Amino acid sequence: MKSFIQLTVNGQSVDAAVEPNRTLLQFLREDLGLTGTKHGCGLGDCGACTVILDGQAVNSCLVLAIHANGREVLTIEGLAENGKLHPIQQAFVDKGSIQCGFCTPGMILSAKALLDANPKPTEQEIRMAISGNLCRCTGYQKIVEAIGEAAKIIQGMEVS
Repeated sequence: MKSFIQLTVNGQSVDAAVEPNRTLLQFLREDLGLTGTKHGCGLGDCGACTVILDGQAVNSCLVLAIHANGREVLTIEGLAENGKLHPIQQAFVDKGSIQCGFCTPGMILSAKALLDANPKPTEQEIRMAISGNLCRCTGYQKIVEAIGEAAKIIQGMEVS
């Protein structure tokens, strides 16, 4: 039996009927067509499916869609504004932090959740924030540098 849910996804109100065992990952990808959220391990170990749920980075493969009822979800598709990349996205491009790109949406959303909570993180805090996101290509250093650079850019934007 399906349950009716209402939530906000990338700033848009969404009403849907979902099966009780449907994950937020399945709902976002299959029902809403938001395929930037990647299906990796399906066990919450890789972070490829990371989204921001009410300000917190979560593995969407571990959250049932019905538990997102009344809540706010941000996916990678909701980060850019007016066709302009978010500073975190731009820093990933500028620093060469993207290789195969599979982990990138989850990494960027983990970084956003960190920078929203802690605008001036140390390198250790950045590494801890992305510790739930696996990358098989970059070795993490360029990702850490990109997040540090994005923090500086965002701080500069707030001062202006």
